[in-house]
Amino acid sequence: MSNVVRSSMLLTGATFLSKFLGMIYLIPFNALVGAEGGTLYSFAYIPYTIMLSISTVGLPLAMSKIVSKYNALGDYETGRRMFKYGTSLMFVTGVVSFLILFFGAEYLAHGFMEDNAYSTITVADITMVIRMVSFALIIIPSMSIVRGFFQGYESMGPTAVSQVVEQLARILFVLISVFIVIVIMDGSIPTAVGYATFGAFIGAIASSFILFLYWRFRKPYLDQQLEQQRFSSKHTTKDLFKELFSYAGPFIIVALATSLYQLVDSFTFQRAMTAAGLGDIWEVALGAINTYGHKLVILPGTIATGLSLAILPALTKTFAQKNMVLVHKQINQALQIVLVLVIPAVVGLAALGNEAYGALYGLKYIDITGPLLAWYAPVGLLFALFTVTASILQGINQQNYTVISLLGGLLAKVLLNAQLIHMFGAKGSIIGTGLAVGIAVALNLWRIKVAVEFSFRQINKRTMLIGIFSAVMYIVIWFLKFVYGMFIEYEESRLATIIVLILGVGLGGGVYLWLAYSSTLLERVFGGRVPLVGKLKGRLARLK
Repeated sequence: MSNVVRSSMLLTGATFLSKFLGMIYLIPFNALVGAEGGTLYSFAYIPYTIMLSISTVGLPLAMSKIVSKYNALGDYETGRRMFKYGTSLMFVTGVVSFLILFFGAEYLAHGFMEDNAYSTITVADITMVIRMVSFALIIIPSMSIVRGFFQGYESMGPTAVSQVVEQLARILFVLISVFIVIVIMDGSIPTAVGYATFGAFIGAIASSFILFLYWRFRKPYLDQQLEQQRFSSKHTTKDLFKELFSYAGPFIIVALATSLYQLVDSFTFQRAMTAAGLGDIWEVALGAINTYGHKLVILPGTIATGLSLAILPALTKTFAQKNMVLVHKQINQALQIVLVLVIPAVVGLAALGNEAYGALYGLKYIDITGPLLAWYAPVGLLFALFTVTASILQGINQQNYTVISLLGGLLAKVLLNAQLIHMFGAKGSIIGTGLAVGIAVALNLWRIKVAVEFSFRQINKRTMLIGIFSAVMYIVIWFLKFVYGMFIEYEESRLATIIVLILGVGLGGGVYLWLAYSSTLLERVFGGRVPLVGKLKGRLARLK
């Protein structure tokens, strides 16, 4: 496999594990705080994520790009200088963003909802949980710069390990604190969710400690590079900051994308559902979409996140060297890896929407939550494609266009969201998000085609093949559910639902994997043999 693929797999694996843990812990979390707690949790995390993106102003990934660029020129001192200044700047912006979110929490809460007879959540509850999560902003921006610095050296280990440790520490704190509040102290759900959101601060401390250890271990080698440096670009600090911020702006947009769509839901969902006569289920529906369902939907997209972070330094270097043949190859590989892995994942999730939600979060309200997850699943592919196409645009110095594409999609979401909810109920917000992200992805793909004269012919052919294999997988899953349902009414039993989910994922995924491997699709996409699949196939053959 190529270095890009190896790096992307390391970071993708860590990101996937982190997201997977973030999904799994929601099972006991949901059992403790329910739909109300999930909705309250989303009201805290969406503005927090937006403020985090604004406070870092896109500098961590921009740092990755600038360090990669000057390292390729043999100028290591410039990258170290920007790392020092960037860390200081991130600490200042982190503190400022904390103050803004903490003292602005009540204003946001009033914008999100109106207290009424339908709601068990109050404006005071939302204010409290937003203030609890805001403390993490003091630490995370500076910590993110360290990750960006290491990524600039095409070293994904520090980011990968620190992500997993951060998630583990956060989850342990969340579950222990919520259990103590709800079970031992018989406290309220808002209090429990407040402690849960404070877990972001605990996770940030754990991650910072891991990154500090990496820095201490690698500093002698980094210092040795400085001593052996023979070339200096001699840019002033002012010029470097101009360059850094020219890269950074679009990175903010990429980081903000999903949260901005969810923010539109936060401001419109309750009022629109109430106006549509569905005010009695708005908390269940919003929690299913923006908290519990969203964790499942973005799980396949973590492949794209890891890939986009890993490909950026390599693509930046290749583009700077004007090696357009290799640029086209890297773009082709990046897009095809996402398609070959994410398309079957979202198709499977759509086919098993009721089973996935019921198995993980329980069968209560499944007639509402299951169909919402099935509708939301395909949007996961669009999220993944937006992340990767935006990263490609940044790698080929077309990063400013990402702003245009996102704003185009966001405008559609803002203008149509309330109307779509009136027409289709809770599904309307999902349709609005899918439409918005789809517009952004289409614009990004068009710009890639124009900027580097990229041909999508090979991608189109392989996407058709992936689509056929995924359709076969869908039919297999549907047939399995039909046969199983003839003997057991699994919709009424959580255990039976879990069995159907496991069988569906195993059989459906196995069929797709066998088709993709036998047709050499996986080998062609990954640029060589796929050892794990080959060994598995060999063992299965020996068992026959």
